[in-house]
Amino acid sequence: MKSRPPNQIGWVISLEDWALIRHLHRSEGLSQRAIARQLGIARDTVAGALASDDPPKYERASTPSAINEVEPRIRAFLSAYPTMSATVLAERVGWTGSISWFRERVRAIRPEYLPADPVDRLEHPPGRAIQCDLWFPAPKIALGAAHGGACQRR
Repeated sequence: MKSRPPNQIGWVISLEDWALIRHLHRSEGLSQRAIARQLGIARDTVAGALASDDPPKYERASTPSAINEVEPRIRAFLSAYPTMSATVLAERVGWTGSISWFRERVRAIRPEYLPADPVDRLEHPPGRAIQCDLWFPAPKIALGAAHGGACQRR
């Protein structure tokens, strides 16, 4: 097993090392401490490899975006003027980057500030809502001679 590179945060063990740790523990019955000593890694790494059902996968850390600096001002403008165009918003907040990227970001944020459309249809999944008409006083419903005349709801 390769040792951890110096000063590298977020180091992930390889798939082969993950499989080897699990094999040594399950098939050969070695303890976590013995595996860590044999492979020259930390016991926490061994414990993590044994606890995870999925093999390790590298995930890149998110980097700060240039739009994060102006996003509070974008949101302030959208709360006051929800239909303001992205081009005008870019001018008002002083955006100097790519306008197409700015438009894409505003398109993702804008629905939070738009008012509900009054003509949108209200739909309920089956079995989630019920409607009924209640008649007071109870009406008499004519059923015909075969059923004994009129019927009254109880």
